[in-house]
Amino acid sequence: MQAPAGGGSGLLGMLFPFLIIIVFYFFLIRPQVKRQKEQQKFIEALKEGQEVVTNSGIIGKITKIDGPVIRLMVDEKTFIRVVKSSIQGEYKG
Repeated sequence: MQAPAGGGSGLLGMLFPFLIIIVFYFFLIRPQVKRQKEQQKFIEALKEGQEVVTNSGIIGKITKIDGPVIRLMVDEKTFIRVVKSSIQGEYKG
């Protein structure tokens, strides 16, 4: 009698979940972490006079930075206060 063939497929079956985790890491998790780091650098580099857009689509010019709060001028004599984390990016328009 011969021993059943296919003993190597068990090892492949055990490695398959690890390969999927590695693929998820490189295609989903790693790019997201990179974007978060870039966004954090951008928020730390904000300065007065810069035109920005918030996550809700409001465009304004930074007039004052007070810790985690930013004051935006959205129109002449119209100011709003937002938290730094709500700034999406620089407005290029």
